[in-house]
Amino acid sequence: MVLMSDDDMDEVLAEVGPRLRRIRKERGATLAGLSEATGISVSTLSRLESGLRKPSLELLLPIARAHEVALDELVGAPAVRDPRVRAEPIQRHGRTYWPLTRQPGGLQAFKVLVPQEEAEPVEPRTHEGYEWLYVMSGRLRMILGDHDIVLNAGEAAEFDTRVPHWFGSTGEGPVEFLSLFGPQGERMHVRARPKRA
Repeated sequence: MVLMSDDDMDEVLAEVGPRLRRIRKERGATLAGLSEATGISVSTLSRLESGLRKPSLELLLPIARAHEVALDELVGAPAVRDPRVRAEPIQRHGRTYWPLTRQPGGLQAFKVLVPQEEAEPVEPRTHEGYEWLYVMSGRLRMILGDHDIVLNAGEAAEFDTRVPHWFGSTGEGPVEFLSLFGPQGERMHVRARPKRA
């Protein structure tokens, strides 16, 4: 399902009238003939085509049947916007973050680059939420509660951010990872095939 903004919906509705007129003329139909085929008055059809009447399913379905076209052809689909996220990188504490989500709140995704020369771990911190990490390249050192572990490229971790935590470079080289963060403690679900016995 594609959710449209009010502006997108207004744009689509504004294009319905001219599209109805074009399709009717392409088929060589008159308003009187279409009225007879649909049971919709000539004046209503004329107002639809001129944009003076707001289109509704009750009106568009019989017109689509009479013209033998899909309803989508009468209404038209809004143009698909460019799906690429073009966020500017953010520099913070020597690290580079690329936001990969556009909407504020809810789950947030970041690509993070930690340089090799990063300082020693700072005091682990806590906050509300739940985080999921996936190491793309390099080795990520992670301190979580009493655990001090290293994640290699291709490994993932998930944890409740109320547990004291810190993660960064092992000092052996830069590390690049993806971070998904849910501020309300949402858990991320990874679906994978079970290992064969």
